[in-house]
Amino acid sequence: MSGEAVNEQRLSGILLHVTSLPSYGGVGDFGPAAYAFVNFLSAAKQRLWQVLPLSPTGYGSSPYSALSAFAGNPLLISLERLVDDGWLAAGRIAGLPGHDGPADFGAATEKKLPLIEEAAANFLDRGSDEAKARFQHFSKSNISWLADYAMFNVLRRRFNYQSWNHWPEPYARRKDEAMTETLNQHGRELAIEQVIQFFFNEQWCALRSYCAEKKIRILGDVAIFVSYDSADVWTHPEIFELDSEGKPLRVSGVPPDYFSVTGQRWGNPLYKWRLLEKQGFDWWVARVRRSLELYDMIRLDHFRGFEAYWSIPAEEDTAVNGVWVKAPGHALFDRLKQVFGDLPFIAEDLGLITREVDELREHFNMPGMRVMQFGFGDRGGHIHLPQSFVPNTVVYTGTHDNNTTLGWWNEDTAEHERRNLQTYLQPIHHPAEVVWAMIRAAARSVAHICIIPLQDVLHLGSEARMNTPAAGEGNWTWRYNPDALHPDFARQMAELMEMTDRDGYVHPKADADLIVPLLVSPAAEHG
Repeated sequence: MSGEAVNEQRLSGILLHVTSLPSYGGVGDFGPAAYAFVNFLSAAKQRLWQVLPLSPTGYGSSPYSALSAFAGNPLLISLERLVDDGWLAAGRIAGLPGHDGPADFGAATEKKLPLIEEAAANFLDRGSDEAKARFQHFSKSNISWLADYAMFNVLRRRFNYQSWNHWPEPYARRKDEAMTETLNQHGRELAIEQVIQFFFNEQWCALRSYCAEKKIRILGDVAIFVSYDSADVWTHPEIFELDSEGKPLRVSGVPPDYFSVTGQRWGNPLYKWRLLEKQGFDWWVARVRRSLELYDMIRLDHFRGFEAYWSIPAEEDTAVNGVWVKAPGHALFDRLKQVFGDLPFIAEDLGLITREVDELREHFNMPGMRVMQFGFGDRGGHIHLPQSFVPNTVVYTGTHDNNTTLGWWNEDTAEHERRNLQTYLQPIHHPAEVVWAMIRAAARSVAHICIIPLQDVLHLGSEARMNTPAAGEGNWTWRYNPDALHPDFARQMAELMEMTDRDGYVHPKADADLIVPLLVSPAAEHG
């Protein structure tokens, strides 16, 4: 896509995680519903599809609590496409959870995952030479993480899904004899795990290619930290702040603020940044390389942590007694730029952002984020309103962590916020009017990129909220109704994109100097 004459100064996209698709099997996946959604994006003249991390999830099914920073979530594999490819008989997928209702990760794990494993076994037993050659190429290209992830997953099952630090010591510490024993006794299971990752990769690449045909780019998401119970920490404990028993010394979070008097203790282990820097940030280079194989552009979650991070002693129950510690953000991004060229990153710079964080983002020409729902309280929030935007900005009506705009208006706004919104935008006579008013304001702004959650496009209320931070349950389960993508919504969005110059059109007489590539994927340039 990088060679097309497209005015990429102004683009628009829709935020929808893959699990929110109304796919067969109980959880959204890479099957027919994904292709139908891409068709909707195209009809609506959207040029970006933003997804949350595609990683395999652990406890709570949060895409931000992953078992690996490199692997893909097996539940996103489409059973229909496995049938089409000949790895499953059609009759094997009958009777699974359907297209309607919330995502049911438990049912999908219980009923869908065994069928994916069966398909992988069939591939090993009767895959063609051509298919096996593609698998071998995938395995060789991902040798840095694939075998370790497969080993981690097999051992995790063997030891009843306990965190790796509770496994028998030889396995927790990756002793040679324990690893050799696992290879000898569980070779078939290890191969199945690797084939499942191959299935994930093939199906996602096919979907991404279809997006490219429709002139749609994928905006992915990379969390700065990784989960303690992950293949990453188990495989590379030396790059994390762990004690002699492999337990975290200090963990991640954010300090107390207006929203929480005790702050947020996230609990991720912290990196040994000095060691990573001495190693040329090789682990981060590998992580970004893998991400650029999956996405065209990348949103860096908790960007401020690359400048300084909140370090909390692991024994503390809250984030109160943490301290700010400087991170080598400049050195890291210099190294990534040296390897990949221009960096297609978007900085998630929400919250309390310092001058140093802004300088780091601006030095590497990364757009920051603005969320319009935050703009109608006190004057400090006006940075989230269009008059404060600079072009190198990504504007959202709301994110996956916010209520939907309709839900926010109906349930979360104070009276003064409602007055401020009506003063700023237009008189609101019916709650549904606020949604379109916010979308129009975001699209008309000078921000280069405008992202609208699908829930707002469909004018849905709080029943469609994706995530409520700190809520113990009920998150990540929203899926849209199979009949929700009405052509009227696509037409309405397409007309707005045309009028706000976000449809990718370039006038034939446009000055070539004004046609500036937005973010060219380094993966395309560096093979």
